Amino acid sequence: MSPFGLLDGWLAPPPEPRRIAWLGEQPYAHRGLHDGMWQGPVLENGLPAFTAAIAAGHGIECDVQRSIDNRAVVFHDFSLSRLTLAQGRVDGKTAAELTQIRLMGQNGAIAELGAVLGVVRGRAPILIEIKTETDHVAPLCLAVRRALEGYGGKAAIMSFHPAVSAWFRRQAPHIVRGLVMTEEGSHGWKGTMRRHLDLWQAKPDFLAYDIRDLPSGFAAAQRARGLPVLTWTVRTDEQHAIAADHADAPIYERALAPDPSPHA
Repeated sequence: MSPFGLLDGWLAPPPEPRRIAWLGEQPYAHRGLHDGMWQGPVLENGLPAFTAAIAAGHGIECDVQRSIDNRAVVFHDFSLSRLTLAQGRVDGKTAAELTQIRLMGQNGAIAELGAVLGVVRGRAPILIEIKTETDHVAPLCLAVRRALEGYGGKAAIMSFHPAVSAWFRRQAPHIVRGLVMTEEGSHGWKGTMRRHLDLWQAKPDFLAYDIRDLPSGFAAAQRARGLPVLTWTVRTDEQHAIAADHADAPIYERALAPDPSPHA
């Protein structure tokens, strides 16, 4: 075993298999099952996109950000302008203000995470990507933990920022946690070192890996030692084939849903 392999096992031990077995049982609709258009009939991260994923029998991936009053709201961009007629930043408005802002088309308003979980009601597993531009992750992590209190469905959090997974390991260890990773712009030994450092800090239960980087020696090594690997964002038949060979489930985005098997 390589020195990295020994350190990975010591500093980021794999999860108990039963804890994370559900992660690979279905594909996940990226930001819900939507039509991929910024102003389409079914818009990303809107309640219709989530209900469509549930109807397809698939899991859901969504994005959350922090409002200025420390509530978790479901929205991808830090700016409001692409998906709504409002201006400004998400973190510059209160949750009450944000939930009055309507998404483009007939997609309803921006929703708090608690409201989305109330719609899902355990009918589909949900991956909650925590979006942050700051190292001060605790307020948003706390807001997500509060939204998940008492939720009985299958749910996991994940983030590019390793401090998010580290926070949940300390403050809410019962919640499954993942580390989102890409190798874009970070190849060579420096990139390899960065990935291991992030892994050791995060101590995740699973990885969500950039499909453009698969197959990956790093991802394969983590998968071999017991960390499920999900992969994003899977859009083409070729990428679905790569996901089937090198990951446990795809996080997909396409107008026509794939076969609902784990390796669609």
